Amino acid sequence: MKINKELSLNDYLQNRLTSLRRSLKGADAILISNISNVRYLTGFTGSAGHVLITRKEAVFITDSRYGKDALGPAGALYETIVMTGNFWALLKRASKKLGIKKLGFEKTASYAFYEKLKGIFVSGEGLLVPFGGAVERLRVSKDDYEIMCIKGAVARAEEAFEKIKTHIRAGVTEKALATRLEEALLRGGSSKLPFPAIVASGANSAIPHARPSQRRMSQGDLVVMDWGGEYEGYFSDMTRTFLLKGAGERIAEKRKIYRTVLEAQRNAIDFVTRNGGAAKKPKDIDNSARYVIKQAGYGELFGHGTGHGVGLEIHEQPGLSPRSTDNKPLPKGAVITIEPGIYVPGLGGVRIEDMVCLAPGNPEVLTRLPKEKI
Repeated sequence: MKINKELSLNDYLQNRLTSLRRSLKGADAILISNISNVRYLTGFTGSAGHVLITRKEAVFITDSRYGKDALGPAGALYETIVMTGNFWALLKRASKKLGIKKLGFEKTASYAFYEKLKGIFVSGEGLLVPFGGAVERLRVSKDDYEIMCIKGAVARAEEAFEKIKTHIRAGVTEKALATRLEEALLRGGSSKLPFPAIVASGANSAIPHARPSQRRMSQGDLVVMDWGGEYEGYFSDMTRTFLLKGAGERIAEKRKIYRTVLEAQRNAIDFVTRNGGAAKKPKDIDNSARYVIKQAGYGELFGHGTGHGVGLEIHEQPGLSPRSTDNKPLPKGAVITIEPGIYVPGLGGVRIEDMVCLAPGNPEVLTRLPKEKI
C-alpha cells in the first residue's frame, strides 16, 4: 500500500481526532496522558505532553523544553499551551474555560494521577468519567500513513539482519551477535530499538524471551533470533530460527519441531488472509496455529499467544491468544504478528514470526526474510 499523496499528515491526524470525538459519550471532554496515544493524535515526538479534547476544541499541553512549536504543522489542529507553573492548576483553568463538567480520563492512568485529577476537578458539578481503550481501539486499524511507516520499520529490520547474518555460526556468543544486530539497526536509521534483540541458542532457545548471554553457539544448536526496527516512531517485530550445521544431539527431533512450527505459522497466515482478510477473530487465529501444534503432540510446549498488534508500541491490541478478552473480528487495517512456537526444556525452541497487514481486500505479509526448512 502506498501513502495517499493527496493527504497530509494533518489530514490523518484530523481523521483520528474525528474518530475519537465519536466516542465521547457521557463526557464533555477526554484528557489523554498516555504518551503513545498523545503521539497518535498529534504527531508529538517528545516525552511530556497531554491532550484535552472536547467535541469542538483540541488543546495540547507541554512544557518549555518543547515550546509553542512543539507540534510543527500539526499545531494548526491544536491550541498549544506551554506550562509555566503547575499542570493541575492549568488543567483546572482550561476545563473551566471550555465549560467541561464531565471529564473523561484514561483508565490506564496511575492511581496517583487519578487522585490528583480528582483533587482539582471533582467539586460542585464536576465529574470524572473513566474511558477504557478509547484511543487504543482506534490504533488497531492503521491508516495508510501508519502502514507506510511500519513497512519502513520492517525494511530497516531486514536490512540490518542481512548485514550480520554471516555471524550466525558456531563459536560466536549470543551477546556478540545480538550487539551486532542492534548496532546494524541503529546505523540503518532506527532511532531506537523497539526491544532488546533476542539471540538464544541451544537450551537457552527453549526460553521464549531469553536474554543474550555469553554462551557460544555450537554445531547442531537451534538459534532463535527475535528483533525489530523503527521508522517515524513505528515498530516492526520478527523472529527467525536456525539450526547450525554440524553434529549435535537429537537433530531429527529439532527438524521435526521446526517443520511443525512452520506448518502452524503457514496455517495461521492462510487463515488470516483468506477471503481478503475479512472478519477474523483473535481466538480463531490463535487456534489455527495452536491446532497444528497440538496435533503434533507439542500442545503443552506452546505457552504464549500466537501474536499481537504492532504500531507505535511493540505490543498493542489485539492480542491473539486463547485468553483474549476481546474476541471481536479484526478491523481492516490491523497489523498483527503471527508467531507460534515450541519450546522443549533441555533441547531448544523454535519460533517463527511474521507481520501481516489486513489491508482492505488485499492482506499482505510484510516481513519477507526466508524461512527455509531446516
